[in-house]
Amino acid sequence: MYDREARFKMEDTMNAARIEYTEKGVMHMASRRCDIVRISLSSAVLAILTQYNLPKQFYLDIPDARITKIGCMLMRVNANNTVEVRFLRLLTQKELNRIFVYSTHPAHRDRVLDIRG
Repeated sequence: MYDREARFKMEDTMNAARIEYTEKGVMHMASRRCDIVRISLSSAVLAILTQYNLPKQFYLDIPDARITKIGCMLMRVNANNTVEVRFLRLLTQKELNRIFVYSTHPAHRDRVLDIRG
């Protein structure tokens, strides 16, 4: 399924995020902090602060941009504590712009939030 999908351009960003997943079946919801290093409409690269075992599917929350429960699928785990994930739905351009507004990356310093619609 993912090999026939259109590729979207990844952009550098720096946002705080939270990974949420279930541990021990359905009974316990765990969350871990991470940073979004690169993002596109369909995927992201996350920097994890400490090493731990991630499940194949989890949710990504971006509290600063007020975006919750983005379904993610783990694609690759890199040796430098980064992971590549694919979103289970495409982000909208409005959500992506909101992420860039709250980014601390120097490339997005001049972005402003559009409050019209």
